[in-house]
Amino acid sequence: METRIIALPQIVDARGNLTFLQKGVGCPFDFKRVFWTFNVPGGSVRGGHAYRTQDELIVAINGAFDVVITHVDGTEARYRLDRGNIGLFLPCGTWRRMEAFSTNGIGLHLMSGLFDEDEYVRDFSTLQLK
Repeated sequence: METRIIALPQIVDARGNLTFLQKGVGCPFDFKRVFWTFNVPGGSVRGGHAYRTQDELIVAINGAFDVVITHVDGTEARYRLDRGNIGLFLPCGTWRRMEAFSTNGIGLHLMSGLFDEDEYVRDFSTLQLK
């Protein structure tokens, strides 16, 4: 599987829009862990790692930020997340970092597995894809 943008279900209403995720809808995997990043100071970078076996879906549920993917050949791809009905799917082994957070930017992260420190690859030179 490859990194890709995913359009999430959206219910448009004059009172405000609603987007949801549930088993089998919106997320390309059954998520087991959810966390979010918020109050990120200007100029800060989050992430800077990959997951060995876990897939991830990232959604900007408020504000905006960039997700920068570094491929094993060193090239980069940048995705600006700025809408709550768009997610970025990252398969396991994807090196990523988040930066350029707007004021009040909040990132929602859905993971295919539970937290496990051994799941993290924190040294890019050791990154091996499945």
